[in-house]
Amino acid sequence: MKAIWNGKVIAESDNTTVIEGNHYFPHDSIKKEFFKPSDTKTTCHWKGEASYYSVEVDGSVNEDAAWFYPETSSMAKSIENAVAFWKGVEVTS
Repeated sequence: MKAIWNGKVIAESDNTTVIEGNHYFPHDSIKKEFFKPSDTKTTCHWKGEASYYSVEVDGSVNEDAAWFYPETSSMAKSIENAVAFWKGVEVTS
């Protein structure tokens, strides 16, 4: 699977986990040069607290376009620290 935004592959992995229709990429499969930490946090009642990244490609910024759960509840351990995308990031095989 690949995550693509603004014409660049920003993450790539043969080992994503799909939860609620989102592909979660292993954290080490993201291309870190495109990711900037965000202060945004949200809470999922069964996964835990999510942290966000903004994605920056060629000077364009997609605020909070990626999220991950640094520590999950026991029900979501399979996606702990894995990264998922939205806000126009295309995930394709």
